[in-house]
Amino acid sequence: MNELLRQLFFLPEQGSTFAVKVDHLHYFLFLTTLAVAAGIGVTGLTFLVRYHRRTALAPTPRLVAPMWLEGLFIGVPLSLFLLWFVLGFRQYVWVSSPPRDALDVYVTGKQWMWKFTYPGGPSAIDTLVVPAGRPVRLLLTSRDVIHSFFVPDFRMKRDAVPGRYTDLWFEAPKPGRHLVLCAEYCGLDHSQMRGEVVVLKPADFEAWRAAQLGGVPVAGLPGAATAPRPESMAIRGEHVAAAQGCLQCHTVTGAPHIGPTWLGLYGRMEPLEGGGRVLADEAYLTESMMDPVAKVVAGYLPVMPGYHGRLSAEDVGALVEFIKSLHPTRPGVPAAQEPAYVPVRR
Repeated sequence: MNELLRQLFFLPEQGSTFAVKVDHLHYFLFLTTLAVAAGIGVTGLTFLVRYHRRTALAPTPRLVAPMWLEGLFIGVPLSLFLLWFVLGFRQYVWVSSPPRDALDVYVTGKQWMWKFTYPGGPSAIDTLVVPAGRPVRLLLTSRDVIHSFFVPDFRMKRDAVPGRYTDLWFEAPKPGRHLVLCAEYCGLDHSQMRGEVVVLKPADFEAWRAAQLGGVPVAGLPGAATAPRPESMAIRGEHVAAAQGCLQCHTVTGAPHIGPTWLGLYGRMEPLEGGGRVLADEAYLTESMMDPVAKVVAGYLPVMPGYHGRLSAEDVGALVEFIKSLHPTRPGVPAAQEPAYVPVRR
């Protein structure tokens, strides 16, 4: 039935688990609306035939509907609208809450291409390679104007905005290829800003990633799009932090300084000057780099300069990954098992 309705509605392939949920809601809305409209039409036609005026002088009787009928006419449509809202809201909450084990991929839009960077490497242009059956979280930004990352087969679309990160997640259940489009007019070659999501079996994905890091293409898999990158995004982020002077104000040891320590910062709730708290996620960390005075952590002065226009989208993502890699030692966990920060030798 699902496949029949998809073809009747001329919908593209259902390439993700979210696509199935969206389509089911679409079917429910359309079929319910169609049934109600048909019922109203049949009722109106019946009344027209049965109760039409027989003569020009025939009086029109005054009818008073009972309360139960008034309640029925109001309650049934209201119940349907509330049911639609509940179903849609559940899907919104689900798609807005990426699983903790999701594979992170940084997506950068630029006139007129998409760049995909994996925290541990590699990177690719216009081809996003992901494993089947595993959640993937996309962290979207732009280097120039607003773009919109749109995958019709996944029923997902999200704007890529300069100077900030937005996230979106999906899970593709089976291998395949899916078209990526830009859904926000971004200039002369907007219609040519296309890419592709290539979904591989988990073993093939690991082979592809190893081949990309080694710079050796594997037969039957997408070839190496860039030169081998020996360093991860976190290591690159450390270099960026040192070059931009970030470590002069922020420590990586937990010690207080001019600015909040980066040790254990990611995922922590930070109290703000003037009241309130904020979750230190990718969006907040990016905003703090671009507009430091927007949300000032309690106990610190707003002395940090803004880095809008001074950091590329890749550098911002690398800094975020560097901060995410700084974990405090947990009680009861041996130091050998703790994924602690290891400085790069210079």
